[in-house]
Amino acid sequence: MNRDEITPRKKGDRPSEAEWGAIVCNDGASDGAFWYAVRTTGIFCRPSCKSKPPIRENVSVFRSPDAARSAGYRPCKRCKPTGVRLPDEEWILTITDYIRERYMEPLTLEKLAEIGHGSPYHLHRIFKRVTGVTPVSYIQEFRIRQAKKMLAESGVSVAEIGARVGLPNAPYFITLFKKITGCTPAQYRLLQRKEDANHE
Repeated sequence: MNRDEITPRKKGDRPSEAEWGAIVCNDGASDGAFWYAVRTTGIFCRPSCKSKPPIRENVSVFRSPDAARSAGYRPCKRCKPTGVRLPDEEWILTITDYIRERYMEPLTLEKLAEIGHGSPYHLHRIFKRVTGVTPVSYIQEFRIRQAKKMLAESGVSVAEIGARVGLPNAPYFITLFKKITGCTPAQYRLLQRKEDANHE
């Protein structure tokens, strides 16, 4: 499940007025005429998909499911645009990609479920089965990994680093950092500087 590189997504066509209207209205009559993908989620759908309407500038349209997949998008678990069920592992990879791209933003189970076109309960259960951790734990651990990089590579304040990784409450950031790493951010930075000095 670990992925260090985010798959770049190619752009399709911008939706026409008629296509955009079909997307907003969940028009089943347009199914098969085109498929639409959302850049921010990495997911593509049928026009009839009952998911929350996306922001128009993030939408591209494709003439076939294969074209959307070759552009780097994954099929929606809800509307099954390829006609087959999306494997759980591929669905969760969509969620982890989103977390890795947007970890600095407020993320909740409800938000991730909305992005993944599923229910919070189902997402929590499948996410833990596939990755071994809950969505919240995954987010926390990823944020702390990013914070460790910033502490080692910059002189930015601990509070500012916390804010940059999506943990703007400094006391909570410090508590969480110590819980996961065994030391405070300041202690971690000091240890990294000593290690760097020893290698010079």
